[in-house]
Amino acid sequence: MRGWAWFLLVGAALLLCACNEVRPVASVPPQPAPPPAAQFANLPAGAACTDKIHRYQAVLAADEKTGNVEQRIYDEIERELAQAAAACVDGLGREALQLIRASQERHGYHV
Repeated sequence: MRGWAWFLLVGAALLLCACNEVRPVASVPPQPAPPPAAQFANLPAGAACTDKIHRYQAVLAADEKTGNVEQRIYDEIERELAQAAAACVDGLGREALQLIRASQERHGYHV
């Protein structure tokens, strides 16, 4: 009878451990903040460089807001995006995309 009592005790302990199982909670990632309207307002609508600049800037702004990027890095990337935006506005979409790609590689962003 002692063997059964021990078996029941171990079984009850295992059942209680199963009750404490942590299950992942599904969540929807927050949407990136829209880019500041004034800074990139004159980009050509529908251009590939425009879309890429807006996506990169939105992710960067979200990282800056949450403290996931240092201010000096944020400022550096913003300057790089401003150069890419100028090329994009001048109709140099391929050059703008190259500038964006170089910035992403340099700073570890792959948007």
